[in-house]
Amino acid sequence: MSLAVVNGHLIEPSQGISEALDILIEDGKVAKIGKKLKGDKTIDASGHIVCPGLVDIHVHFREPGFESKETIASGSRAAAHGGFTSVVTMANTRPVIDNAGMVEFVNRRARETACIKVWPAACATKGMEGVEMTEMAELKAVGAVAVTDDGRDIQSSWVMRRVLEYAGMCGLVYMAHCEDATLMDGGAMNEGYNATRLGIPGCPKTMEEIMIDRNIRLAALTGAKIHIQHVTSAEGVDIIRRAKAKGVRVTCETAPHYWTLTDDAVEGFGTNAKMNPPLREAVDVAAIKAGIVDGTIDCIATDHAPHTPTEKEVEFQYAPFGILGLETSLALTITGLVETGIISIEKAIALMTSAPAGILGLEAGTLREGGPADITVFNPKAEWTVDPTAFYSLSRNTPFTGMKLRGVVKATICDGKVVYSA
Repeated sequence: MSLAVVNGHLIEPSQGISEALDILIEDGKVAKIGKKLKGDKTIDASGHIVCPGLVDIHVHFREPGFESKETIASGSRAAAHGGFTSVVTMANTRPVIDNAGMVEFVNRRARETACIKVWPAACATKGMEGVEMTEMAELKAVGAVAVTDDGRDIQSSWVMRRVLEYAGMCGLVYMAHCEDATLMDGGAMNEGYNATRLGIPGCPKTMEEIMIDRNIRLAALTGAKIHIQHVTSAEGVDIIRRAKAKGVRVTCETAPHYWTLTDDAVEGFGTNAKMNPPLREAVDVAAIKAGIVDGTIDCIATDHAPHTPTEKEVEFQYAPFGILGLETSLALTITGLVETGIISIEKAIALMTSAPAGILGLEAGTLREGGPADITVFNPKAEWTVDPTAFYSLSRNTPFTGMKLRGVVKATICDGKVVYSA
């Protein structure tokens, strides 16, 4: 049975398409892209943008070990609700994803329970302890698409060098959570005026910037690819900008909360504004936007990090780091970057589709005849108010409750199947 998505405005960044075109889907593939197409069933996309299914290369689905926060099944439904058809899951579960059996577990659970494509990342070091490397070739052979100790950085420069060399030989990208743990030392928010005023131990920007610089220098030394996760600071952006100018094989991401909020959001000790790296200052928000505009920042990710209300409803210092991201990312991008004239809708879609997919070499983020029918249909002008009780995630930890945003997903299609419909 065929499905046609008609009357929409197709934006396909990898091919430079931005015009009124229909898509015909047959057997899970894009059968034809053209005008006046008909199928056995039809989705009328009048007044909507049609684009490749969104791609997020940085999410935490918590399974195995933390299923009260999120599961692969619930996380995939949240992703589909937000317009995502492909996500890369991080490895800091319990047990961690540091061996072939655990990668196979994630793949099996995804096949059994997920409504979208779930691509697992695996640990770079055993137990995420930063000491002994994992068997990366074996991890890749069973389906790992990247290696990362996300949630921690590898403190030893010697180990980091070997990780980059080995990952490079295996054709894997190392995704770096940049953090000097000795400088963090109990910090719970950005170090600065607000932290001092609120009496909360601070995390200096330097803890992130030192490790961005070190990790990039080691990537240059080894010739390996490196991807810097969740960039937050002005100096961090500039370090990456300079490295790219020198030809270092570095890419990076940021997340919507880092251009939407500052550490002012911690006012009232709201733990839903606690994440790692933390929210920074206005000068950093401006630098993040500038980095997006000039291409220093390669893609948008969410660092979707669910936590239960019980965990978050404690004193600020004792609450876990992390917020939800999948169900607000598209709307925050439209509201904060497109509606404000900072970037075009075409660039926004590229940052959330072809760009992240290209960083890890995923078969995702594009639409072509004969390719997978992974499609997102959304209304960029429709307004809604963030209500976490309406989320598909098992958790509710968002700092955006009550915020009015533009951008509503009408339908998410994965391999030709409608996995979300408004």
